[in-house]
Amino acid sequence: MSTDLGMPGTSPTAGTAGVPRLAEDAPKQTKKEFTSDQEVRWCPGCGDYAILAAVQGFLPDLGLKRENIVFVSGIGCSSRFPYYLDTYGMHSIHGRAPAIATGLATSRGDLSVWVVTGDGDALSIGGNHLIHALRRNVNLTILLFNNQIYGLTKGQYSPTSEVGKIAKSTPMGSVDHPFNPVSLALGAEGTFVARTMDSDRKHLTEVLRQAAEHRGTSLVEIYQNCPIFNDGAFDLIKDRTQQEARIVHLVDGEPVAVGPEGDRKVLVRTDGGGMEFVPESEVGEREVVVHDVAAPEPTQAFALSRLDTPEMTHVPMGIFRNVDRPTYDDQVRHQVEAAVGTAGGPPTDSDLDELIRGRDTWTVA
Repeated sequence: MSTDLGMPGTSPTAGTAGVPRLAEDAPKQTKKEFTSDQEVRWCPGCGDYAILAAVQGFLPDLGLKRENIVFVSGIGCSSRFPYYLDTYGMHSIHGRAPAIATGLATSRGDLSVWVVTGDGDALSIGGNHLIHALRRNVNLTILLFNNQIYGLTKGQYSPTSEVGKIAKSTPMGSVDHPFNPVSLALGAEGTFVARTMDSDRKHLTEVLRQAAEHRGTSLVEIYQNCPIFNDGAFDLIKDRTQQEARIVHLVDGEPVAVGPEGDRKVLVRTDGGGMEFVPESEVGEREVVVHDVAAPEPTQAFALSRLDTPEMTHVPMGIFRNVDRPTYDDQVRHQVEAAVGTAGGPPTDSDLDELIRGRDTWTVA
């Protein structure tokens, strides 16, 4: 593969993010161009296969050069992702993918930087790095595969496992209260937060498209089945006879509702400031909740994320929040450009020597 990464602004076909795109007369890319020659090694039936196929099929639609796309992963089953994509990539260290990706996105504005992580990798040892990437609003697209278990290390409970989970590390049942990744991301004021599912190819692809278009940190939680250590964790919402009654499809500008026609329930505000689903025919004068992805405050989006429970009675799916805010990496690059401009050129050896030595000196006897 070519190593000519180009620089921001050098290409007349650069996108708004400064990432060089393919020329209009360039041959159309296909899934084949983004598929590596490495043998895919996940357990049979793993949800990662479906996500990989969706990403490989979706990447050509971005219109970006392969050498301007980078996937950074941590440790876990999901973190094998970079091997299977014919882009640049890095299999990094446990929980640190957001930190490494932050440095890459900040130093190279011409790259589209993606993070692939799991519920254990991102929310346990990597929790600190994840929340800071979100609050800083670094230009990253983070795919968080949530199978509610540690798969690579053979079946220990994870930060998203339900209370009472019987696993190798909790033979009497987990007493930990689980994280809700969407709530966590919204609490950190993430500017793009969404949830989708491995088996819903159409929904997954559309959410990925909007996440990639967002300027800032995009976090997409993907429910993903682990057939070996936590098989059937999401069967209730994968069962076609149950989906309509349980999955709350979030559509911007429309009332939040669930259920089939004739038995639909809508979300209303309660007197105590909460929310509840009531039959559409019984709404009366109560205020119906209308979804607004661009609301400046994440309050309503956070409340929607709390509808989700381990029983999966009502599971919101879709984009919870999508707002604009200056990105960390853009602002850092502007500062560097301003500093270089003020100095009248790149730093010299004497400038660097002065910086290292500093202005304050001490004599130690």
